[in-house]
Amino acid sequence: MRLKDKVVIVTGAGQGIGKGIALSLAKEGAKVVVSDITEKTNEVVKEIQDSGGEAIAAKLDVTNPKDAEGVAKLAIEKFGRIDILVNNAGIYPMKSFPELTEQEWDKVLSINLKGTFNCTKAVVPKMIEQKSGNIINIASIAGAVIGYQTLVHYSASKAGVLGFTRSAALDLAQYKIRVNAIAPGAVNTPGTKSVGEEAMKQVEQTIPLKRLGQPEDIANLVVFLASEDSSYITGQMIVIDGGLTIQ
Repeated sequence: MRLKDKVVIVTGAGQGIGKGIALSLAKEGAKVVVSDITEKTNEVVKEIQDSGGEAIAAKLDVTNPKDAEGVAKLAIEKFGRIDILVNNAGIYPMKSFPELTEQEWDKVLSINLKGTFNCTKAVVPKMIEQKSGNIINIASIAGAVIGYQTLVHYSASKAGVLGFTRSAALDLAQYKIRVNAIAPGAVNTPGTKSVGEEAMKQVEQTIPLKRLGQPEDIANLVVFLASEDSSYITGQMIVIDGGLTIQ
């Protein structure tokens, strides 16, 4: 119960990594605002409540600043404060650069990077008032550590998330608000399954630990960064990829 009574907003929490993060935070005693653009949030909230946790669902389009402000307001009205924000919402459609359109570029940057800005901007006033806060951004090894073919837009957005994390950490440290990022490698989610089973088996063989990451692996690191166990860490990005990028 390292996060007992802490109030957390998780974006993109309807499935995959976001769902795993929401469940793990709730298990540690946090009150979770499960937000997503889909209605899958209701299922996640029910799972948390059935396990004895406390959670509410919130519809959120991270590209819309008003939506982000609305979710922050909901968290404050329901729970009185905002302790932690996990910026997890993101998309990664694959497209070779020569075929990439301006609209596809704008969509990925708008969700992955501007969405991080919008949601952080929405919660920071309350965190400044509290003189405490914790923001955890989900980046990626793509862009933030290495390059990937067919992911120019995604890689650019995640490199941006890393730059945002470092600079925001400097701006917000005076208010006792910490800002960190996590860079996952290949993780077993509904999104990666769409790539195909055979392709993912090949990816597994390139990972020194010879397995894909699970949402719970990322969630465990989020719990650490969200807790007081990491109280002297800010402005950092932690890679969690089974050793893929050390080869």
